[in-house]
Amino acid sequence: MTFSRDIAAFLLFTGTVACGNSGTAVPLPGEGAADGGRDAPAADAPAFDAPASDASPDVQMPAASCDGGFCIEHLVVIVQENHTFDNQFGGYCTAAPGSNPTCNDGPACCEAMPAMDPMGTKPTVLTDAEHGTFDPNHEQACELSEIDNGKMDMFATAGILCGDPRNVAIADPTIIKPYWTLAGAGAIADRYFQPIAGQSSSNDMYLARAAYVFTDDLYAPQGAVGVPCIEPKKTTAQYTDETIGDLLTAAHVPWTWFADGYDAMVAANGQCPPRPADCPSPAQAYPCAFDPDDVPFDFYPSTRDNPSTLKDVSVLDAALQSGSGLPAVSFVKAIGYRSEHPGNATTASAGVQWVNALVGRIEASAYGASTLVLVTYDEGGGYYDHVAPPPMSAVDKVPYGTRVPLIAVGPFVRKNYVSHVTMEHSSIVKFIEWNWLGQKTGQLGTRDAVVNNIGSLLDPAKTGVAVPEN
Repeated sequence: MTFSRDIAAFLLFTGTVACGNSGTAVPLPGEGAADGGRDAPAADAPAFDAPASDASPDVQMPAASCDGGFCIEHLVVIVQENHTFDNQFGGYCTAAPGSNPTCNDGPACCEAMPAMDPMGTKPTVLTDAEHGTFDPNHEQACELSEIDNGKMDMFATAGILCGDPRNVAIADPTIIKPYWTLAGAGAIADRYFQPIAGQSSSNDMYLARAAYVFTDDLYAPQGAVGVPCIEPKKTTAQYTDETIGDLLTAAHVPWTWFADGYDAMVAANGQCPPRPADCPSPAQAYPCAFDPDDVPFDFYPSTRDNPSTLKDVSVLDAALQSGSGLPAVSFVKAIGYRSEHPGNATTASAGVQWVNALVGRIEASAYGASTLVLVTYDEGGGYYDHVAPPPMSAVDKVPYGTRVPLIAVGPFVRKNYVSHVTMEHSSIVKFIEWNWLGQKTGQLGTRDAVVNNIGSLLDPAKTGVAVPEN
């Protein structure tokens, strides 16, 4: 489907710090997340209407200053796949493209997706049907050619293996609206970039190391559960550098990577697990099975398939239901067909609904008053975005990729807020260090020492102590 006049006519109706508690502490009283969102006002660019025995041990975490106020005791980072900011929020934001707004109050303070790209390509409306039939090439070489030194003009035309008019795409508002509602009730960042141009695994590594490890999806994690099913022919690798997980473990701070489909892959014992009945692809492997390439900590022997730090999403749900066992820091990854990764007959709506339901369960749980939820994407997937990335990182000398969404949800975040502070996955690592490791950042000696923190998204009146913006 192209962004035709009929489709356009149809769619343009726009009308803190840890408190020294354990992983099982009773949450402090706090303000629940606001309900609802807001409709985006009209603009002259495309815009749209707006199980318990396996739980973390009760470990005493090191105390940090809380000044008697609210504290962020838990962080849940939900990592979806392969969409740019324009792709997901280009119809939510209403400021003119290129206007660089400095205000922060909602959709009028972030730029809409342009009506066409610099080469005149009009956006395809990314329905579920479009989502399942086309997966843009998102290897680093293609992404860099499409970014074209910041001109952002070659996404539709950069050669037969890279450019494609379908790379210029904007989400169907009837599918993406739950994310817009979360943004209206919380905060979003419109200058949050994928840390390296290229495919998912290379970007996921920044959530563990805050540094370059390899390019694209070059390797599979050596000896990890699931590799024989998902990547039997891929070269495997492992690394021994220190990760944020190692730092948390050394400080006795409970943390876990929760992976959708992990238990089924473990039970398959080196084979592929049975295909879930609701997976729309006929494949028995990806996207219908857990993918170890999506777990950056699987590349490190200290955390590879470690039962204390890699668990199935069902364990997270059990902790939320029981009010016991939620780690201080949680990363969550959906199985492929719920991750919003395009192609392979996947639907965008399955991913949006899965994330929205998970956020709802977190907010309704005993942990809702003490938890910050961040929803982001590993990388932009080769889709168009009109904002040029920052210069190459001086830390690891690799190029940034396109913007990706970051939504902050919960009682600690600014409401209906748009942050313009430049951030990336390493910013989340920096915040974890600040909040749980004595407010000392840069402990990995990588980008965590130089990137901005996430404080611009947070309300100091709710966090008790102002989290730095840088």
